Amino acid sequence: MRYPWVLFDADETLFHFDAFAGLQRMFSHYDVDFDQHAFAEYSELNKPLWVQYQNGEIDAHTLQTKRFTHWGKRLKVAPTTLNQHFLDAMAEICEPLPGAEALLNAIRPHAHIGIITNGFTALQDVRLEKTGFKPAISTLVVSEQVGFAKPDPRIFEHAFTKMGHPPKSQILMVGDNPMADVLGGMRAGIDTCWLNRDKKPLPEGVTPTHQVDSLHALQAWLMPDNA
Repeated sequence: MRYPWVLFDADETLFHFDAFAGLQRMFSHYDVDFDQHAFAEYSELNKPLWVQYQNGEIDAHTLQTKRFTHWGKRLKVAPTTLNQHFLDAMAEICEPLPGAEALLNAIRPHAHIGIITNGFTALQDVRLEKTGFKPAISTLVVSEQVGFAKPDPRIFEHAFTKMGHPPKSQILMVGDNPMADVLGGMRAGIDTCWLNRDKKPLPEGVTPTHQVDSLHALQAWLMPDNA
């Protein structure tokens, strides 16, 4: 096993995050036919809010409220209520990504496993329970609770404290987002692995220690003696 500590991102690293399906499920309770056009409008607003959140320009509450302000006015429902119903829907439809369960089962006897996510608290515990992953996770760090989001190194330092400050050379950060997971790990001084399923080019200034295109490939790299 290459690393005694492996930290994972959550969405689109361990768990499938189908926001469109979750929004359709949520809005169906309000008799809204949420189509691709509506999703495109939502995404146009939501994506810049996530960039602002990752840059530390807004907090989690602002993100969760602003992305549903328009729909809140239209449906005469508080944006915070819509956001909670959306997170509930996402928990209901959550599925592990291919290879996630096998990967965690394989490395669990040989390494400590943690999650550092820019997601929200209301979703994490439910999702870990639903997928059966909770017993494998020794450290869970959620940006909403910490007050800092990846790539801010302070969220990593918070995780290191919870982990008991192992040597940074023993820690690997794995994630699908180069600007949050890889850059954040680099800034925190630890090795990184970019889960690059679509084989996209690296953004300027981002250099992961390793790249893989699947969790199966990650398992083979982490455990070369078992490949």
